[in-house]
Amino acid sequence: MNVSVAFCSIAEIFFTDLCMEEGAADRCKEAIDKALQYDEHNPEALQLMASYLFSIEKTEEGREYLKKSVSSWLPSLQKEEESLASTEHDMEEEKDQNKSNIPPYESRITTAKLLIKAEQYEMATEVLEDLLEEDDEVVEVWYLLGWLFYLQLDKQDLTSNGVNFRKSAWTYLSKAKKLYVKLRCEDAPMFEHTEQLLAELGGEEHGADDDDDDEAGPSLDNIEDDFIQSSDDEEDAMDH
Repeated sequence: MNVSVAFCSIAEIFFTDLCMEEGAADRCKEAIDKALQYDEHNPEALQLMASYLFSIEKTEEGREYLKKSVSSWLPSLQKEEESLASTEHDMEEEKDQNKSNIPPYESRITTAKLLIKAEQYEMATEVLEDLLEEDDEVVEVWYLLGWLFYLQLDKQDLTSNGVNFRKSAWTYLSKAKKLYVKLRCEDAPMFEHTEQLLAELGGEEHGADDDDDDEAGPSLDNIEDDFIQSSDDEEDAMDH
């Protein structure tokens, strides 16, 4: 096992299972420092340092570590997606090389949560969109996209990219709710928060209309129709 990765595992233990132990924070920090000493570009170690700094309210410093972590693998992931979209010829070796630096799916969900906490909404959107490209049946990803657009409602007048934050928030959250029912998820707090946000957004009048697909927010063009149809079919089957 890579030494840096091993120290990351130790730090995780002090962040979670042993977080209430005396001196846990100091030992966690020590393990993260060791991880970065062995590999200063390790995205997991950089993200752990960001989490640690957020926990002691050093938000700005934590934000910089988090951005450095994501910047170390997000371009590789996007390059891989572009390559697969254009051609697969002679790309296998490069694909494997890129993947070696890309964190697992669940780890990237954690990354998105931290980015939202740090108010790095644009980067969080990129991470979550890439997760949807890989698997569009993970409720939490749809929920987080809805949540981050909801958090930007007060910035609507400042945007110049044409994104309708309210409509995007409603669209993603409504899909999260449909998928939650379809997959019979058991995360009650997330479902309750989704319903609360949808109620605050004002209901279906803010949903995506067929004539306004260009305003519905990113990553919906090729997903929306099939997703809604499959969800409706599933609900009809359950009713019978």
